[in-house]
Amino acid sequence: MTPFHLDCDTGIDDALALALLLGRPGAALAAVGTVSGNTSAGQAARNTLDLLALAGRDDIPVGAGAHHPLGGSYAGGAARVHGGNGIGGIELPRAARTPADRDGADLLIETARRHPGELRVVATGPLTNLALALRREPGLAELVRDVTVMGGALRVPGNITGHAEANIANDPVAAAEVLDAAWPVTLVPLDVTMRHRFGERDRAVLAAHGTALTTALAAMLVAYLDHYETRFGEREVPLHDPLAAGIATGDLRPLDAPMLGLRVGPDGRVTEDAAARRRTRVVLSLTGDAAPVIRRLALGV
Repeated sequence: MTPFHLDCDTGIDDALALALLLGRPGAALAAVGTVSGNTSAGQAARNTLDLLALAGRDDIPVGAGAHHPLGGSYAGGAARVHGGNGIGGIELPRAARTPADRDGADLLIETARRHPGELRVVATGPLTNLALALRREPGLAELVRDVTVMGGALRVPGNITGHAEANIANDPVAAAEVLDAAWPVTLVPLDVTMRHRFGERDRAVLAAHGTALTTALAAMLVAYLDHYETRFGEREVPLHDPLAAGIATGDLRPLDAPMLGLRVGPDGRVTEDAAARRRTRVVLSLTGDAAPVIRRLALGV
C-alpha cells in the first residue's frame, strides 16, 4: 500500500479528490490536513471529518491547518463557487470526531516521519501548510517521496485574475517556497484541469450508486454545476482537484508534462523561468478523458 497525505481546502472538488484516494486500490490515505481557501481551514476540517465518517474511515486523522496565508490574511473563501460551507450548502451528518491536536503542518511532518521516503503528498488548496512544515522540519523534503499540486495557470487565463489561479494566488509566498524545496513536484494547472469535466450524467451515476459518500458527493455537485452552467453555458464542472489526485496515484497519465523552471509572482502568477533553481513537472495534457477514471475511483469500484 502506498501512503498518501492530502492537504486540502474542502471544497466540492476536494471532496471528489478525497473520495478518489479513499476508493483507489493500493492507496492508503494516511492523514488529511486542511487550509483556508475555498472555505476556512476550520470549516474544511469539519467537512473532511464528516465525509470520512460517511465513508466509514474515522481512523484517518484530520489536522486543521493554517487559517491565514504567510504574510497575509484569509480572503474569505469562494462561497459563490462552493457555497457558504464549502460543500454546496448541503448539511452532512455531523461526525463525532474533532480535529487532531496537531495542526495541518505538524500532522504532515508526523506522517512523513512515519513513512520516510514513501509518503506521497497531494495538495489541492493553498500551500501554506506545506510551506510551514518545510520551515519547521528542514529535512521534510528528504522524507517525502513526491508532491502533486493542483495549482497555477501557465499558458491559459487564471480563475481569480486574468493570470493567476486561486490556490497559488491565495498564498504566493508559500507556493514559491514549496516549488523551491528539494522534493519532486508535479504541478497540475488550469491548462489541463479546465479540459476535463464532470456533467449531469456523472452526477447521476454517483447518486445512483447509493452509498452515503457518493450520495453526498452527488448532492453537493448540484451547486457546483449551477455555478459553472452560468460560465460555460453547459452543466459541466472542471475536475481540478480529482485530476491532481488521479495523476498522483498513476491512474491518469500525462501526455505532455515538461520539466520547467517556474517563478511565482507576488500576485500568484506562475511563469516559466529558465534560471529557476528547481525543475517542476508541469502536466499540460493527458493521454485520455479523465472523467470515467475519476468516476470509477470515486465509486470505489
